[in-house]
Amino acid sequence: MSAKTLDDYNRMRDFGATSEPAAKRRPRKSAKTTHALQFCIQKHDASRLHYDFRLELDGALKSWAVPKGPSLDPKSKRLAVHVEDHPLDYATFEGNIPEGHYGAGDVIVWDRGVWIPQGDPHEAYEKGRLKFELQGEKLAGLWNLVRTHMPGKQEQWFLIKHQDDAARPETEYDVVQAEPDSVLSERTLVPRRRGKAAAAKAVKQPEKAAKIKPTKKGARTTLDGAVAGPLPETLKPELATLVESAPDGEWLYEIKFDGYRIMARIDHGEVRLITRNGHDWTHKLPRQAEALAALGLESAWLDGEMVVANEHGVPDFQALQNAFDAGSSGQIAYYLFDLPYLNGMDLRNVPVQDRRMALQAVLQANDSPLLRFSDAFEQTPEALLNSACQMQMEGLIGKRIGSVYTSRRSSDWIKLKCKNRQEFVVIGFSEPKGARSAFGALLLGLHDADSGQLRYAGKVGTGFNEATLKSIHQQLLPLERKKPAVINPPTGYEAKGVHWLEPTLLAEVAFAEMTKEGSVRHAVFHGLRDDKPAKAITQELAKPVNKTSAQKTTAKRPSKGDAKPAAAKPKAKAKDKAGDTSALDGKVRITHPDRVIDATTGTTKRQLAEYYASVAEFILPELAERPVALVRAPDGIAGELFFQKNAERLAIPGITTLDKDVTGQPVMIINNAQALIGAVQMSTVELHTWNATTVDLDKPDRFVLDLDPDPALPWKRMVEATQLTLSVLDELGLKVFLKTSGGKGIHIVVPLTRKAGWDEVKDFSHAIVSHIAKLLPDRFSAVSGPKNRVGRIFIDYLRNGLGATTICAYAVRTREGLPVSVPIYRDEVAQLKGANLWNVHNVHERLAEVGHEPWADLKKTRQSITADMRRRIGMKKTAK
Repeated sequence: MSAKTLDDYNRMRDFGATSEPAAKRRPRKSAKTTHALQFCIQKHDASRLHYDFRLELDGALKSWAVPKGPSLDPKSKRLAVHVEDHPLDYATFEGNIPEGHYGAGDVIVWDRGVWIPQGDPHEAYEKGRLKFELQGEKLAGLWNLVRTHMPGKQEQWFLIKHQDDAARPETEYDVVQAEPDSVLSERTLVPRRRGKAAAAKAVKQPEKAAKIKPTKKGARTTLDGAVAGPLPETLKPELATLVESAPDGEWLYEIKFDGYRIMARIDHGEVRLITRNGHDWTHKLPRQAEALAALGLESAWLDGEMVVANEHGVPDFQALQNAFDAGSSGQIAYYLFDLPYLNGMDLRNVPVQDRRMALQAVLQANDSPLLRFSDAFEQTPEALLNSACQMQMEGLIGKRIGSVYTSRRSSDWIKLKCKNRQEFVVIGFSEPKGARSAFGALLLGLHDADSGQLRYAGKVGTGFNEATLKSIHQQLLPLERKKPAVINPPTGYEAKGVHWLEPTLLAEVAFAEMTKEGSVRHAVFHGLRDDKPAKAITQELAKPVNKTSAQKTTAKRPSKGDAKPAAAKPKAKAKDKAGDTSALDGKVRITHPDRVIDATTGTTKRQLAEYYASVAEFILPELAERPVALVRAPDGIAGELFFQKNAERLAIPGITTLDKDVTGQPVMIINNAQALIGAVQMSTVELHTWNATTVDLDKPDRFVLDLDPDPALPWKRMVEATQLTLSVLDELGLKVFLKTSGGKGIHIVVPLTRKAGWDEVKDFSHAIVSHIAKLLPDRFSAVSGPKNRVGRIFIDYLRNGLGATTICAYAVRTREGLPVSVPIYRDEVAQLKGANLWNVHNVHERLAEVGHEPWADLKKTRQSITADMRRRIGMKKTAK
């Protein structure tokens, strides 16, 4: 049989234009894996919508394109066309493959997990009869991949569900229709119109939903789909899924507000304002509640967003939080955009455009400036998004015309996010690959603002069509030169086949972020322009506010007298303004504030310092009097990391140090914001703490169980493992508290009264882990090391010894995106999609809503290890 290798994969792609991962050298077939064999299924909206089914084998992903997607019905044989192998990194790829490139279209990870071959997978693969078990987020049970003898350029197989407990008739349940979204993110795919549908759209000019006018008096009051029913006690909001580009079809578009999502419940004049997580905020928004009551509705559920606008009329999250902190609800506008229930009628099955017409009618009686209707706009989504981004808004929300209201994340509501956008000098172009003509990508340059030298700034390979490819190519050809015009031209694979150009043409490009090396990521071409001289093109940065020095910013120490210190206020995403000192005020000098810590997000050292200053209220009580270890990243998280347990050679102001005569080893303690921000100045990203405090360093006041999964396991297994572990701890009578690790796992924190010593606590935690592993050996491992947790979850008890540490709550992790370890409620576990959901840029919304409530009782909890507990987990004798 033909084997399409990773060389084929690389040859078919231009990695300067697509964000797909490049394939690295494949390991030897005999190399042993330290994780279970992973599988993934990617939903791919290319020339036609299909599902890419991938199984890990011999260091690569064997891949099949399944046009209709998998079926749980054993009677339904799904065609699976064998395609080239993909690299293992592709298993988590989501995004857009540019037009004109192989596989162009949007991609999401529809399912992932582990696959377990039934027998020798190599022999079965060669014979064309693979039988295996899937343990995924969506798919489970036994499956078969069978090679056919049908003629064709590519091998054709069938993917068939085996008859078992996971099988279901397709007439009863179609899994691809019932569960359409990503298992890794908020992304979804809204398939493009094709064929006859696309042609019909081209000649038909339906009335735009954005043209809906407010309902006038006397308009119809009956709505198709409305059903009489009691007012629901609770109602969860419909959530939007992230898409890469505006879909075809009939949609209405509104501005995406930077505020708090709030549901309003009205029952005979009584108003309750509820957050998306079910918290009652009526007491925080009394003026809005009064305005809603004044509408005179018998009963209703309204959906909207609380917003405060800045001086330019743009929603400002920081201003919103300031209004809450000051108790100034009169500054907050409630933008309403949906009406799922009204006056005894359930409107959730009413089309969205009709629900909005009813909402407009309701608001006609409103004379309060605090209640506003969220308008939809007539412009194309591309033009509207461009305008929103220029106004520094977050983006757009799109709603499918005719869709019903669903209390979950839905593909009927989508969000389009803004990108950075500016001009670049065109310095070259690459040869086309795959189905592309004319050229593959434009190479870009920017002039250094200080030296004036032209530097390489990456490539853009998407945003072109056949016409623009040809017309631009004709403008490029006369400008060819032998040598690059930039002082740092790309090398190696990236420079292969490049045609260098005189640096005269300018391209306007949108992009997600700029790497620390100064190259654009996820770039989209918007056009050539000639209204500026090429020499004037430098990187555009937001102008600094209260500028002092680009190499010096300061950190504020919270005042003990403040109920909520200014530095601790949750705030909006930190704006990347060199020298902006609005969040930091003179206590700690931050050198090189614009040094990039995480290239994937462009987060700078200053932004990291601002994050830690803003969460001082939450993190300092967790650090107080606990020995701390630091993970430092002087060259950013992609560089070498240093784990440091003592303050030797670290000039951190305000830090407390204890010598080894007290603790057996030199340690440092961070008890104040000055030391906290001082640690960031010394390139600290992570903060890890002991399980004891200086009150008595010989006796821990807690132990931690770290659920550490085989990375190939689906998140569903982590949820189940957490719930099983909690059940065992419940049976022992122990009260526990949870937090995300900020990585792949969950941390279970068990507070203790200070009685037992380190060895006794560690032995007890070890016994719990061993007990759980004996109960469910196929799920859990009590032995450390990757080879011992293949296909399982290791419950790490080793963090409970003297000198061992665990990532502190609210601390940042040295991982892409800079995720944060966050305390969570127990009943949230089942709803989480991962342990890295919150990061330095979005955790403030979480903290503003729930604060420290999940751990509010942790320090009040009094409990000890008892003889009965030891006996119940099989400890042979009581420790003394």
